[in-house]
Amino acid sequence: MAVATVNLRAVTSWVGIARLFAVVLSCVAFSLVASTGEYKSPYGTWCMFTWCFCFAVTLVVLVLELLEFYSALPISWDDFTSAFSMLAALMVFTTSVVYPSTSIGSPCSSHCAQKAVATTASCLCFLAYALEVGLTRAKPGDISSFLSTVPGLLKVFEVYVACLIFSLLDSYASEAGLQWCVAVYSICFIVTFLIIIFTIGRCLAYIPCPLEKMLVGYNALALVMYITATVLWPLYSFKDTKRPNPCNSECTWNKHLGVTFLTIFNLIAYLVDLIYSTRMVFIRTPS
Repeated sequence: MAVATVNLRAVTSWVGIARLFAVVLSCVAFSLVASTGEYKSPYGTWCMFTWCFCFAVTLVVLVLELLEFYSALPISWDDFTSAFSMLAALMVFTTSVVYPSTSIGSPCSSHCAQKAVATTASCLCFLAYALEVGLTRAKPGDISSFLSTVPGLLKVFEVYVACLIFSLLDSYASEAGLQWCVAVYSICFIVTFLIIIFTIGRCLAYIPCPLEKMLVGYNALALVMYITATVLWPLYSFKDTKRPNPCNSECTWNKHLGVTFLTIFNLIAYLVDLIYSTRMVFIRTPS
């Protein structure tokens, strides 16, 4: 008969403590916002989903590590936890910016204290996840899981930014240049997302080619594709158009501007990814 063991290091190590803080702070954030009843807008719904999702997954991670059940899962646990902590940090950071800017007016009209404390809890929750990312990131020269390395963490960042880009896309069918940009976002998102899934599912070993060199080649191709999107998207989006007045968060011009900046962010991410991947594959440090 199998006996469950308790691994106290799951909650007493620095990583475990960071996760405990993340659980408590995300719970505080969504509880306070739920008590106000003012979260029915699309942005409020996104914020509530972020806090609840991060709370639930982090709690499950803590329980699985506390009872040491994670070893029975058919996945790479270190890759999964590294990818999730990076994703959670990005999601909570976005929420910490979006929630106060869309839900707290100037001046604040109702439930001001709850909203302010929820925003503070969300910011602290982001710091907890960022601390976890820093603690679990592989150091130079370490033999570790891929998603805990800088290129692996950048893969999560690239996928998340692509999701933000998709959320802002509305009108792009009128220009072939904009259609090409959407194709770039979609292709790079799909390939990068599959790399993450295959890594967590321990499927990369079955690919019959030099994986590290293939990733370097893909990063170079993605970088070139994003360079074209960085040029073409603002060229065709703002050609012969001026910013309307007024122009709120639902304004197409503002959405296109957001896509422009997010495209630049992903361009930089793929550039850094290519540099790190090339160093890891082709530049060997003497042992």
